[in-house]
Amino acid sequence: MITEIAPAPERVTPRPAHPGKRRRAWDEVPRWHIYVPLSIYLLFTLIPFYWILLFALRPAGSTSLVPWPMTFDHFDKVWNERAFGTYFQNSVLVGVATLVMTTLVALAGGYALARFDFRIKKAFMLALLCTQFVPGALLLVPLFEIFANLRMINSLVSVIIAETVFQLPLSMILISGFIRNVPYSLEEAAWVDGCNRFTAFRIVVLPLLRPGLIAVGSFAFVHAWNHFLFALMFLSDQGKQTIPVGLNTLMSSDSVDLGALAAGGIIAAVPVVIVFAFIQKWLITGFSAGAVKG
Repeated sequence: MITEIAPAPERVTPRPAHPGKRRRAWDEVPRWHIYVPLSIYLLFTLIPFYWILLFALRPAGSTSLVPWPMTFDHFDKVWNERAFGTYFQNSVLVGVATLVMTTLVALAGGYALARFDFRIKKAFMLALLCTQFVPGALLLVPLFEIFANLRMINSLVSVIIAETVFQLPLSMILISGFIRNVPYSLEEAAWVDGCNRFTAFRIVVLPLLRPGLIAVGSFAFVHAWNHFLFALMFLSDQGKQTIPVGLNTLMSSDSVDLGALAAGGIIAAVPVVIVFAFIQKWLITGFSAGAVKG
């Protein structure tokens, strides 16, 4: 006798309140709990920038809270009368040279730390980390003595070397982390195909390090662009000063030209803003690659 088995009852799955949408945890939080703190933070962030623009664009002696009528006299004054054009060129030279030298030396040192094992490797890494606790002001006296003996005082080369030395430890550590995330088997495959170590690194590894190199190079450039102490101590000729020292010349003990100072601050900030606007995508990718071990 064959008994027919009745089908099991269908399980009824409750439908979500909004079909097609997955409920997220932050949907339960009122939106104003998010937007109000962000708006307050944005307000406190933008007010200083607006204040600088206000002083730079409104006429001297005006107390208006709106830069109207708008004038560019302050920019003309700092660029031509205060020699900010020369300061700008010097800062670009120091920043680009520091970027190139820091990236090249840190790339070679980072590769050695990532791919080779040697007896004092851990001690060397610890020494690199300890250098980050040393403020740059402590290096002024020994560096000044060295550059004085080499007759490099009042030369942009001394500032470039000092900035490179100051940036190298952290840059080397970061690049070594980026290289460790590149599989070693890729280089071995290139060796099997007939490449030597340098060719394998240039063809296989170097293209994969582009985000990390951009991140390291951008911070080396920004630090060299904004650094004040080295340029102040090693450069005495006004025609060789950089923008941070030039901004300091706009302030005296008895008066401050606020309009010229604000215009000079905008001139100093624009290149950095442009650089970060163009490399933002690569910068985020570089930090992600260095933070996650592959």
